[in-house]
Amino acid sequence: MTLSALTTKADARQVISFCEGWEFKKGPIPTEPVKAVATWGDKWKTVEIPHTWNATDMQTKYNDFYAGPCYYRKTYHCPANLRGKRVFLRFEGVGACADVYINHQLVGTHKGGYSAFAIEIGSALKIGSDNEIVVKADNQSRPDVIPVNHSLFGVYGGIYRPVWLIVTEQSNICVTDCASPGVYITQKNVSKRSADVAVKVKLDNGALQPTQVTLVNTLYTQEGKQVATHSQPITLTPQGTQAYTAHFRLSRPHLWQGREDPYLYKVVSRLVQDGQTIDEVTQPLGLRHYEMVAGKGFYLNGVKYPMYGVCRHQDWWQIGSALKNEHHDFDLAQIMEVGATTIRLAHYQQSEYLYSRCDSLGLIIWAEIPFVNQVTGQEAENAKNQLRELIRQNFNHPSIYVWGLHNEVYRPHEYTAQLTAELHDLAKTEDPDRYTVSVNGYGHMEHPVNQNADIQAMNRYFGWYEKKIKDIDEWIEGLESQYPHQRFVLSEYGADANIGHQTELLGESLKWWEQYYPETFQTKVHEYHWSVIAKHPYILASYLWNSFDFATPMAQRGGVVARNMKGLMTFDRKTRKDAFYWYKANWSKDPVVYLTQRRNVERERKHTSVTVYSNMGTPKVYLNGTLLTDIRQGYTAVHYVLDNVTLADGKNVLRAVATKDGKEYTDEITWMYSGEKDRGTETYENKGVHAGF
Repeated sequence: MTLSALTTKADARQVISFCEGWEFKKGPIPTEPVKAVATWGDKWKTVEIPHTWNATDMQTKYNDFYAGPCYYRKTYHCPANLRGKRVFLRFEGVGACADVYINHQLVGTHKGGYSAFAIEIGSALKIGSDNEIVVKADNQSRPDVIPVNHSLFGVYGGIYRPVWLIVTEQSNICVTDCASPGVYITQKNVSKRSADVAVKVKLDNGALQPTQVTLVNTLYTQEGKQVATHSQPITLTPQGTQAYTAHFRLSRPHLWQGREDPYLYKVVSRLVQDGQTIDEVTQPLGLRHYEMVAGKGFYLNGVKYPMYGVCRHQDWWQIGSALKNEHHDFDLAQIMEVGATTIRLAHYQQSEYLYSRCDSLGLIIWAEIPFVNQVTGQEAENAKNQLRELIRQNFNHPSIYVWGLHNEVYRPHEYTAQLTAELHDLAKTEDPDRYTVSVNGYGHMEHPVNQNADIQAMNRYFGWYEKKIKDIDEWIEGLESQYPHQRFVLSEYGADANIGHQTELLGESLKWWEQYYPETFQTKVHEYHWSVIAKHPYILASYLWNSFDFATPMAQRGGVVARNMKGLMTFDRKTRKDAFYWYKANWSKDPVVYLTQRRNVERERKHTSVTVYSNMGTPKVYLNGTLLTDIRQGYTAVHYVLDNVTLADGKNVLRAVATKDGKEYTDEITWMYSGEKDRGTETYENKGVHAGF
């Protein structure tokens, strides 16, 4: 019988939700907050964590939102049974800089709105009494904290992710190692035959004397069966944290195979003293091996794996960043339904819950820090710290394959290149086994900020911010021929779409700086660009921008204030744009038959085109009950177009039908035609080109 089977649980680690009972007051406050809270009056508002104060102004106003200090307070009665324990507060995310006070005493600070931080507070608490906890949160842009502005996205202020009270014995698995789990699992030589696993645990002794403990690491299958265990007696000194590693070799392991089979073992690390478990941490273990082969593709456990990618910003309409798990679950459900296999979580560290769900769903993740848009020369230390926090806090998630170092950061080029190289070195020191990536927005491999990471990624918006839609062909073919040995990823592409803007009259480019963003143009961009991506294995992974519309409080474009509308779904998550179904038809195994331009109801041309997406073979398309002929295949195997369809005056009903395994699937839309129209077509090229193809 193993040692772990003989032990019993004492008062092991307690992890208690600390999200209720908070009050909020908007700043700035002219008096010193630590000593003058009682003089601030009674205008505190009761709030529930997660909370942000920018859910309205940052989403509805152009460059007119409150960014600055706000305050949260809570009264905590510390029970007498915590005497002799170690007590910590762990914040999963505070936007963007935080100062934490207990009983007028500063106990900790944190710079960065997206990573967790943990503070030991036991010595500041009055045991058996009420304690006043005050958190100052400040989301004003600072030159020394990334992101250094609100330009690409808004940094919401507030305690917008959960807060936890953690209680341990004097000896514990380290809580304050960058707020990580204190457990780091590495895997080597992973194959169907065997896998080598190492479990490093950082231990901390808060007592003044050496302590005799035993560290027990046990591996379990997903079904709960013990696979292997390792115990190690330790004399834990009271000076500094200490790391201990257990090694395992698994025979014929069950591999984590992405969406096909996201199998998870679990690792339980226990600290045992006098036969009792005094601390315990559980972490996921997905056994897998990632490899990106230049010019060929992405390989998961030696098998070429499709990288159907989307990007995701976390904010929701009227909620901001203060999301609950149900919001993350909804977003992941949409991403799963569209058929994506990989997500770029842009442009910052996202919820711990989200990473865990990606582990269990089999989604492959690009995780990055918010080093974006602009440099000041003062952000280097903070960028490194945020990268260190990102890696340590998420080290054990099997879904993560790459750490993102920067996104479209340029002048001065030399400074950016040097800092990116330093970030790469830091990432490789913290985690030698994962890739790093940096992102260029110009599309030039020889750009001076490039070549400082394992993977070179580029953002390109042909037809939108530059050139014409089909210029993507020449660009990617040029990279293939000139730089065949580069690991290359297309990290963003797409176009904005206001679903209230509709037209048939589209050319090969659109003037993005104007206020007309037709959904039909977004559809056209994605139809062509995905068809090109699918033909070029040189693009090892691609990530469309974006899954969902999101807030950009420094922008005012496309007829909507403070909104980036490049999402496959609208900001309120109520409407899926046509492009959503384009990717679902191309990527998903679920049956899809879908008629495009359902919101482009008032038709401009009597002789028009009809587009259908079907992954069940050639569909039958009916107009007002009459079967249409001369259907042709478009850019991919799911793309079908009917040219020169003649509409009747008034109401027109289109119906598409496809069959799979004897079951019939249909889609139906209605168009109206009341004479030729010309909706400002002077702003478009090639007026007569239809959106369908």
